[in-house]
Amino acid sequence: MAEQGVSADLPPGAVPWLHDVARWIGTWCFRLPFRLRVHGRDRVPADGPVVLVANHSSFVDGPLLFGVIGRRSVFLVKQEMFHGALGWVLPRIGQLPVRRGQADRAPLMAALRVLRAGGLVSVFPEGTRGVGDVADAQHGSAWLARSTGARVLPVVCRGTRRPGGSGRRWRPLVDVLVGEPFEVSAGSGRAGLAAATEQVRSGLATLVTEVDLLRSRA
Repeated sequence: MAEQGVSADLPPGAVPWLHDVARWIGTWCFRLPFRLRVHGRDRVPADGPVVLVANHSSFVDGPLLFGVIGRRSVFLVKQEMFHGALGWVLPRIGQLPVRRGQADRAPLMAALRVLRAGGLVSVFPEGTRGVGDVADAQHGSAWLARSTGARVLPVVCRGTRRPGGSGRRWRPLVDVLVGEPFEVSAGSGRAGLAAATEQVRSGLATLVTEVDLLRSRA
């Protein structure tokens, strides 16, 4: 049985009620600066282990998804964000620091525990390179899904990134498109991991194309 004030679908040190309050705030705080459209939210599994994979085009994408996805979510966040006030808040709402460019198994092990407890872990396979297109999905999300039997849930955000050279925008149209969850290849060894990684990359790339087509018709 989980200790009082501790939830198995969040990492150790997280405060469940604070996570839920932060998520509630995130549900509403982007409605004013953006004309926000969320498509396919009913595709988010209500329970069970899920690895959410998303494109990454701006700083806003993570907080936005945290609010609108509809269930508790643990994000792998770059270590540089864990400073000052955020350095106090992020661990307490269950987010995990990742050191870019370094072998760091601690956040992956913590993510494994969350998934094995039936939680949802969110990964930006592109890292923070920033254009929002899917060029080189990394192995982490596929490895997490294969190791736990979690379904992969692709999600794409478009419209949060201001085009280069443009001025401040007034309530830009932002679309969040949730794809269909899927299971990755169960093949063994490096070949199996490579196949699973390609499934993640392909699924996310297909969804980027789909949301761009949707936006072109708006």
